[in-house]
Amino acid sequence: MLTIKDLHASVEEKEILKGINLQVNPGEVHAIMGPNGSGKSTLSTVIAGHEDYEVTKGSISFDGEDLEELDAEHRAHKGIFLSFQYPVEIPGVTVTNFIKTAINALRKAKGLEDMPAKDMLKSIREKAAMLEIDSKFLSRSLNEGFSGGEKKRNEIFQLAMLEPKLAILDETDSGLDIDALKIVADGVNKLKSKDNAVVLITHYQRLLDYIVPDFVHVLYNGRIVKSGTKELAHELEAKGYDWIKQELA
Repeated sequence: MLTIKDLHASVEEKEILKGINLQVNPGEVHAIMGPNGSGKSTLSTVIAGHEDYEVTKGSISFDGEDLEELDAEHRAHKGIFLSFQYPVEIPGVTVTNFIKTAINALRKAKGLEDMPAKDMLKSIREKAAMLEIDSKFLSRSLNEGFSGGEKKRNEIFQLAMLEPKLAILDETDSGLDIDALKIVADGVNKLKSKDNAVVLITHYQRLLDYIVPDFVHVLYNGRIVKSGTKELAHELEAKGYDWIKQELA
């Protein structure tokens, strides 16, 4: 599904990614961990096609197609979803209207007509119930006045509605209390299938207690320096990232 080969990327002429290699197949969950400044969020935004980042070497392909010439919108149409670490507020646009617009834009890109209002409402109600989202929440302006947990839950609601092939979740656990974390993780687990894939970007092992990864990768200084199973996350929790630094020394 996603193939990254020797990826180098820079922002404002500063190299952040220094040779990333990664293969993500359908049905897999990959966790990417690492200290602050290691390049985790940069990797997610580069995959999604953020225009501020320049790929200087290497390649990213998705379903066998090179993504180099595709902007963020077209990558989203191909089935790549990125949940933001800091979702933006959009006053005056309700959660429901935002998701309706997003879904119909996606359908239009595929040559389909807008989703019938009855079907849209049914889907919204089903996915909201799955994530334990109150109907009043759906009529609020997008992210305006939302708590950290509400913002993250809304991101997962968008994920549920859009049903992408590849979901990249950038520090979805940030700002969540334990109850909200369980609800968000439960939503992600319900959305997993043999046909899609999830990439989790996180500092902490606790999220991985609820969304169990098939693979864990440690990103350090712009490179993936260690990969393993979920047990690697437990090692990091116990030993800290200094352990990785010492191994590389």
